[in-house]
Order: sequence, then C-alpha cells, then structure tokens
Amino acid sequence: MLSHQRLDTILRTLPRLTIGLVGDLFLDRYLHCMPGSRELSIETGLEAYQIDRVRNSPGALGTVLNNLAALGVGLLAPVTVIGDDGHGFDLLKELRKLPVDTSHILCAADRLTPTYTKPMRPDAGGTWQELNRLDVRTRGPLSDMLTAEVCRRVEQVFHTSDGLIVLDQLVDENCGVVNSALRDTLERLTHQDPAKLIYVDSRRYLGSFACGVLKGNRSEVLTAAREQEATDEVLYRALASLSGKTKRAAYCTMGEQGILVACPNQQPTLVPSYPVTGPIDIVGAGDAATSGIIAGLLSGADELEAAALGNLVASITIQQLGTTGKATPEQVRERWNQVSASTAE
Repeated sequence: MLSHQRLDTILRTLPRLTIGLVGDLFLDRYLHCMPGSRELSIETGLEAYQIDRVRNSPGALGTVLNNLAALGVGLLAPVTVIGDDGHGFDLLKELRKLPVDTSHILCAADRLTPTYTKPMRPDAGGTWQELNRLDVRTRGPLSDMLTAEVCRRVEQVFHTSDGLIVLDQLVDENCGVVNSALRDTLERLTHQDPAKLIYVDSRRYLGSFACGVLKGNRSEVLTAAREQEATDEVLYRALASLSGKTKRAAYCTMGEQGILVACPNQQPTLVPSYPVTGPIDIVGAGDAATSGIIAGLLSGADELEAAALGNLVASITIQQLGTTGKATPEQVRERWNQVSASTAE
C-alpha cells in the first residue's frame, strides 16, 4: 500500500514541515547497572544498585518528538508544562539536541517534571532488562492560570504549524496538560480551520474528544466507544463509530496484525504489519506508529498509505532493545527495500 515513489515523496517533504505538539513531556532516565556487580547496603541489607552509566531521553510526548526528529521533520513545537527542577534541566538539555522550539515549554515551580527512572541490568545472555521503574510526577491538576496559558500557546502553535499532535498520556482525569479546557480549545480551533490536521492519541480519554483524527490501541478504542466485548467485529464497529463522531479517519494499532483504519462512511480496513524476526521490544511502538502516520498524512499520503508508513516505522523501532527506538530515513528506505525484495521472491 506504500509505493517507493510515495515513500520518497514523504521523506523529501518532512524537512519542510513544522509540527506542533501538546501533551505531557517526560524525562526517561535509564540507569545502567554494572554487569556482574552485586553489593549490599550495610545499613539495610538490601542490594545497592551500582550504576556506571546514566542515559537521559525525552519520553511520553518526547518519544514522538524523538521519532519525528529522526525521520527528518524540520521543526517541532511542543506545548507542555514541566517543573523548575533538575529533571527539567536535564530534559531541556536533551531537547536542545533536536529541531525543537522550546519557547512553549512552561516551567512551573509548583510542578514536578514527569520522570520515568528505569534501572537496567543485563541478563545472563547480555540482554538489558528493565527493573522496577520509579515514577515522578505531580498528581494534581494544572492551575487555572497555567491551563489558560497552555490553551493560548496551543492556539498560537496551531496557526503556525502544518498540523498538531495531541498526546494524552496520563490516566488521571484532568491532572495533565491535556484536560477538558484543552479539549474545548481544540474543538473551537477545528471549527475555525477544519482542514488543519489535529491528531489525538489518548491512553484513557479518547472518547472525550469531539474532533480530530483519533488513534488508540485495541483496548483504548473499545473503551472510547463504550464497548464491553473484545471481538474483532466489535472493534471494527467501535473504530467506525469514532471516525463517524469526528468525521475524520480513526486508527487502531493492533500489534503484529498491523493498523486498522476507519474512514467516515466506509468499512474499516486492516493495513498489515511488516514482519520482523528475532527479539523485539514494543515499548514506544505506538508512538513510532503515530510518527509514521502523521509524517504520511502531512506529506500527501492517503489514510491507508499513512498507516503503512506507521507500520514500517514501528517495525524498525521494536527491534531496538532496552530503549524507545527511532527510525531514520535511511533505515526506513532499507526496511522498505527488504520487504519489497521478500515480496517479489
């Protein structure tokens, strides 16, 4: 469903795009334990992890930023709120390595920078495994003043970008950057400029959005459509209902099966995944798919071609173990050539 010509057009278009984003921006902090080192704390008798490497990376909304930057998007403009703290300092340091406009990242003294700290240890075979994660974030809503400022910044970015990605990461209602006030703002902006792409990926509240291209996994789509059964027939119906609600395409990522695409007044279509071999790590696969879909849609691809590109990007990132992977244009072209060659045999 994705020709070589279309793929080349997309990849050549990406450096000319400006993409806005809004959502919760995390710091992913990886702590690499020294292989073979086991020390006990004298005070507690518990193991004291011996760290010899610290690796920081933008996470959550930052995972999409990483993927879009790796694909070659010209400028990324995130709107978010982080804390005025050390984690925030490290996060901004990493973002400045990317084609990111950081002027809409608000630092608040009363908020913690959302952080996933991930101790990593190699197993007997040398493969890095994640131990218990430590999560840091403020478990409470933004102030009215911060919410109003976020909405104002989103409106500004909406009008100056080619499209807007909304990433609703948190499961606590109205406790993150994406809250009811922001959803109202997005609906108003859609009425002002219905042709502008708004792409929404929400972990728990997909059904609360009344506008945009909606994307979720199987569980998220069924929850959004208030369906109780998990059969394929019900899933197809649920995704079609979401598409009908916003009058835009809707996407459902289905792991190794691929991506299900529903367009208004049409039967959903399954765009098959690209097969991979060997060990995989699916962390961040959904964000990789989002990056591919958005890259396609903003570069002239139709809904099914965009899903095919999402599958292509995700097939590359899941083979990168112990990290939320990313795919470069060279890797995307190489994977397309591999699949094309195997299909021709």
